[in-house]
Amino acid sequence: MQFVGQPPMHYLTNWRMQLAANQLRSGIEGVAVIANLVGYESEAAFSRAFKKAVGMPPSRWRAHRDDGPPQL
Repeated sequence: MQFVGQPPMHYLTNWRMQLAANQLRSGIEGVAVIANLVGYESEAAFSRAFKKAVGMPPSRWRAHRDDGPPQL
């Protein structure tokens, strides 16, 4: 915790969400594929985690990426 200033699981979740946001921005892969790429076994679990971290579901975040989506 002293190296990054947050608990390891919080850091891991934030890192996964950053990776997911990059994938969502590209617009190529579906949400289920991105969920798997960033380490989630289900799209539902990933969507819940993404919404908790960002404030909106990944599909909505992707749709608003051109309108200046919330930063992670």
